[in-house]
Amino acid sequence: MSHNMGLIERVEHIRELTPLDAAEELARLPADDIQFILSRLPAEQALTVASHLAEVAAPDESATRAVLTGMEETIGELMTPAAAMLPASYTVAEALTFMVKSADVSEISYIFVTEEHRLVGVVGMRDLILAKPSEALASIMVREPFAFHQDTPIEEAIGEVQYRHYRMYPVVDEQQHVVGEVRGWKLYERIASELTAQAGSQYGVAKEEQINTPVLAAFRMRHPWLQVNLITAFAAAFVVGMFESTIAQIVALAAFLPVLAGQSGNTGCQALAITLRGITLGKIQDYPISRLLRKEILLGALNGAAVGVIAGIAMFAYALSTGSANPAMLGLVIFIAMIGACIGSGIFGVAVPLLLKRFGADPATASSIFLTTFTDIIGMGLMLFLATSLVL
Repeated sequence: MSHNMGLIERVEHIRELTPLDAAEELARLPADDIQFILSRLPAEQALTVASHLAEVAAPDESATRAVLTGMEETIGELMTPAAAMLPASYTVAEALTFMVKSADVSEISYIFVTEEHRLVGVVGMRDLILAKPSEALASIMVREPFAFHQDTPIEEAIGEVQYRHYRMYPVVDEQQHVVGEVRGWKLYERIASELTAQAGSQYGVAKEEQINTPVLAAFRMRHPWLQVNLITAFAAAFVVGMFESTIAQIVALAAFLPVLAGQSGNTGCQALAITLRGITLGKIQDYPISRLLRKEILLGALNGAAVGVIAGIAMFAYALSTGSANPAMLGLVIFIAMIGACIGSGIFGVAVPLLLKRFGADPATASSIFLTTFTDIIGMGLMLFLATSLVL
């Protein structure tokens, strides 16, 4: 508790400093202390100090930079020192006295109760106020409370808070000693950050890139994925080139290649978005992958059939107007190809992020680039193959 009191006193000291002086002083502290102090400064002052802190922090201070960028990977990097931690033998009266003497009582949501420095329970403010002054904390506490470990990955923690809606979570080490606390809103803020970052990540935009990122830094982040996209686009072009003679004989097919690619691509992106959302919220662990694949296959078949009917009729009408041979068969080709392409894109929409995750990569990173290539290859390749087999 003396450490917490010292930090609270330092907060008052930091408030009196200029932003640059405050940043230089904070740069010498551990990451969790920095976070504790910044969270207790006025919002505008905290932002100004943090901007200077990013300048004075050394390049190898990864923990400090994780706090500033919001890219913490474990609960230990996100936690702050525990505001209230008392022995189980304390009475309610003693706990209330501690609360009265606390310099930052508004920050206390729960009292973490310990025995031999090990977490054994949690007492909420309502239970504390309604209890008799002579009662021991051990008699009113919630026993065996849920707690995060220091090395719990943020992704796993996000999955837990979907089912536990607490304002504060204790953080313990391997011996169950309380080492800090993490606020529920920080984890929900991280969920929102992850979900908003997915839109850019799918197209190779790094999560670290912001609107004020310098041009050269943004170029280094984005350009490698554009090169990957170019290489994958060559693969799709190679497939189309294999059926060059078919396109030359049935010119109507060329007009419907982008139609097929667009529909299958959209179907795949829908499956991709749902899969990424499930991974981010931790729900993918509770939902069998085989069941998700069956669902997307069925949705792909239904959506493909619905749009395939309209596309088939459009191909039939277009083939008639241009004098192409076998317009009815061309309409059937488009119908079958649309169903197959939408089913395939649904499968890839689930498989791509899961495979990236399996190999240790960010499942959102450039997943749309790979998905687009796979859907183009299967969609256009299937249509041209069917046209070659059934029409020619």
